[in-house]
Amino acid sequence: MTLCKTLRPAHAGLTALLLSCAALTTVLPRPALATEAATFEVTAFKQAVAEAAARNEGVAAFYRDRNYAPLFTGEADGARRAALLRALEMADDHGLPSARYNPAELRAAFGAARTTRDRGRVEVMAAQMLVQFSRDLQSGATEPRKIDSGIVRDIPRRAPKALLTAFSKADPVQYFRTLMPRTPEYVRLMRGKLQLEHTIAHGGWGAEVQAKALEPGQEGPAVVQLRNRLIAMGYMTRSASMSYDDAITRAVQTFQIDHGLNPDGVAGPGTISALNVSPVKRLQSVIVAMERERWLNRPRGERHVLVNIPDFKARIIDNGKVTFETRSVVGKNTGDRRTPEFSDTMEHMVINPTWHVPRSITTKEYLPQLQRNPNAQSQLDIYDRRGRKVPRGAINFRAYNASNFPFTMKQPPSNRNALGLVKFMFPNKWNIYLHDTPAKSLFNRDVRDFSHGCIRLADPFDFAYALLAKQTDDPKGTFHSRLRTGSETTVKLETQVPVHLIYRTAFTQAKGQMNYRNDIYGRDARIWNALADMGVKLRGVES
Repeated sequence: MTLCKTLRPAHAGLTALLLSCAALTTVLPRPALATEAATFEVTAFKQAVAEAAARNEGVAAFYRDRNYAPLFTGEADGARRAALLRALEMADDHGLPSARYNPAELRAAFGAARTTRDRGRVEVMAAQMLVQFSRDLQSGATEPRKIDSGIVRDIPRRAPKALLTAFSKADPVQYFRTLMPRTPEYVRLMRGKLQLEHTIAHGGWGAEVQAKALEPGQEGPAVVQLRNRLIAMGYMTRSASMSYDDAITRAVQTFQIDHGLNPDGVAGPGTISALNVSPVKRLQSVIVAMERERWLNRPRGERHVLVNIPDFKARIIDNGKVTFETRSVVGKNTGDRRTPEFSDTMEHMVINPTWHVPRSITTKEYLPQLQRNPNAQSQLDIYDRRGRKVPRGAINFRAYNASNFPFTMKQPPSNRNALGLVKFMFPNKWNIYLHDTPAKSLFNRDVRDFSHGCIRLADPFDFAYALLAKQTDDPKGTFHSRLRTGSETTVKLETQVPVHLIYRTAFTQAKGQMNYRNDIYGRDARIWNALADMGVKLRGVES
């Protein structure tokens, strides 16, 4: 028998790797035929893998480095195939676009592979699906900067070769467990997602409350709707009460706490509006929160500062527990005043700070005022380019515009300073920091977006004490000894503290219900639209 008669028809086209069958006239013994056939199989597999991986250099490099040995299609690779397929089939559990990975197509391709070339092609197909799913699960399926210019967070993406190498060396089931955020928050968000899906599949939370406002002591159909809605949401046990009694009042207060509202027990317009948000909308918020958690899937620091923009709160977290919390004011929802999302490192605090007015505020807001009245914003001093203080009477403000105004403005330290008496610095190109403010009344409002982008703190002194407690036995005394001087003083933090400015309209607590906040900048709506365009499904809503 000649070698050409042993070749499968599918291999006849590989002339780059084999001699033409027509040129083979030597009759070979059977052992040699088997060896030649095996060599042919290996070579054909390598070529098929190389061709299929050519468009993805990372995948191609991985296979080149392992001399094109299979990762998924070898006889010993059954566990890897099974683990990959199971992981892909769980994409919906994570709020990821399952159609992007298509496990049914991959499973069918594994079963239909008959030739060596088929096996090479499905090998690369599996590798590419593993890379895509791994990156999406580990660091998110979307590119935040493309969705909203205010999300300036850096998202580290592992290279395809690194992901495939890690998978090749790991227990295949354990590998996927290490990818998803290993935080209690992510686990609880997944649980909340499943609960909402169950609620939606079984009819939701019932009728909306048909009233603008309700208060204790009232009776009527709207109170019954309120009672039933609270029961369906898990805030009350079964009740036949027809009046707004103490049980409903307590349930409303708990609901208000979970939704960032003043817990007065009165179902005012804000509370009614939050009660009437559908479980479908809440499910979208949870899925977006899971995506955001994946964006921040890296160590945040044993001690770190966490500012949730739509929650209007700043917290210090030590070893996973909140050790300090204060209300905050964030950037106003207009123009370039929205607070950006990013992470950086707090290096120092400045006590009795000078406010160096940002040029955008100087030219866009103050210059028009000065053109109308040279004495406007009299608390601010004006300096020329050489740093010399310039009397206002010496300046013809009408001679300048926003592009050529040659002066800067500063406010010296004082109780009236726009930054208050202390600011907390994590130097960044967006010039965002945390600080005190003389405008204390704003902290009494439920919605607190009033700043030019920086984060104002309701309790800045206590925040300073908490930070300094790690480096002195008398943090309060240390702080006030600098404060009493009235002069600007920089205090370095001996251990720098990571700061994370995040945006979560859905988040959890260790015990209790999901928490929700309003999408003040509309960012979560844009993220959901991006995920939906990718094919993320709402189970219980979509078949």
